[in-house]
Amino acid sequence: MGKKILIVDDAAFMRMMIKDILSKNGYDVVGEAQDGAQAVEKYKELSPDLVTMDITMPEMDGITALKEIKKMSGEAKIIMCSAMGQQAMVIDAIQAGAKDFIVKPFQADRVLEAISKALD
Repeated sequence: MGKKILIVDDAAFMRMMIKDILSKNGYDVVGEAQDGAQAVEKYKELSPDLVTMDITMPEMDGITALKEIKKMSGEAKIIMCSAMGQQAMVIDAIQAGAKDFIVKPFQADRVLEAISKALD
């Protein structure tokens, strides 16, 4: 069985893109969330092996959700995704415990590389 992954992005199209890349490569997408608050709930419910988390979302942004999930589970593996290659956000995310950072639009090989590194 593949590793269980939760995809978090406010854009359904982006979730579909990541899901497609992951499913084709043997990962098991166990859930999707469209904002940080949902991500925290789904994480509790599903205990995924890894989360891909958008940074800019309504309700609760990705960095806040990352911190909430890390409080629940210090072992949580989270990779941040953002269209904005904003250095400060990347640094915030990494300091908050993110394993890696992927920039949109996604390159399949970059997504897979980040995920396999994080899961090692």
